[in-house]
Amino acid sequence: MSNQYKQAGVDIEAGYQAVSRIKRHVARTTIPGVVGNLGGFGGLFDLNASGKYREPILVSGTDGVGTKLVLAQTAGIHDTIGIDAVAMCANDILTVGARPLFFLDYIACGKLNPDTMEAIVAGVAEGCVQAGCALIGGEMAEHPGVMPDEEYDIAGFCVGVVEKSEMITGETIQAGDLLIGLPSSGVHSNGFSLIRKILAENNLWHDKSLIKELLTPTRIYTEEVKSLKAKGMAHITGGGFIENIPRILPKGLGAKISRGTWHIHEIFNFIQSKGNIPEEEMYNLYNMGIGMVVAVSPEDIPQGATVIGQVLQGEGVIL
Repeated sequence: MSNQYKQAGVDIEAGYQAVSRIKRHVARTTIPGVVGNLGGFGGLFDLNASGKYREPILVSGTDGVGTKLVLAQTAGIHDTIGIDAVAMCANDILTVGARPLFFLDYIACGKLNPDTMEAIVAGVAEGCVQAGCALIGGEMAEHPGVMPDEEYDIAGFCVGVVEKSEMITGETIQAGDLLIGLPSSGVHSNGFSLIRKILAENNLWHDKSLIKELLTPTRIYTEEVKSLKAKGMAHITGGGFIENIPRILPKGLGAKISRGTWHIHEIFNFIQSKGNIPEEEMYNLYNMGIGMVVAVSPEDIPQGATVIGQVLQGEGVIL
């Protein structure tokens, strides 16, 4: 039966090999609360393991990495894209004050290559270590006839927990509060359809150093947000500053961003120049060097923080 299945395009033995090889990477992510071993039908986590939550609120987030995958597959660099998958989910749940607990991934491929799968999951495990959560399960699925042999896609979801009384909702944000910018590591995982268009139009797919820079994994902010007395946090993903910052502001409030108060990665100037993109559109597409925006009271600004703007009466974002 397995030979017939293999002739149909699914290699069960390769799947077994891949699962065996990823177990050591998964082991790196074990934290208090993990129950059982990898390989069961469901991932288990004991929410009472810490014993510190009286009214725990579970927070979940799910995402993929978009067409950044095309760059990873073209360059043959597969060990960072998993970090992106974790980051996109973990950073989202951080915005409400949640501590990431566990992550599960889903990888679909045309043909299962154990080397590639191990590299991808090694990246997922590294992302989980950075986020402080456990990788407790996942799925690798071959889709012969649906996807080309060398292609794959990855998505996942993260679950975290926050004490109900400590949730960050944005409700207490008021005019006069300041906006702290936490630096990004680069483009992160949004806007790559436009980037691929720019690469093609400017014959830049051969530029290995550029592709490698674009594949810099998304920064994970678990440790950085711990010490902040945040009233609200916006993860700057698709929609950039223009769409994401208003999501945390109460009705009747807007934000003034003071451009020039932080370092903008040269990669964004490169994208803007090569793509002939208006500056305001760049702020509506990319993070422009700021991966997380945190609203705090003026008296709660920590030493050394980069203040990039202020909350004002009004609506929207003024650049």
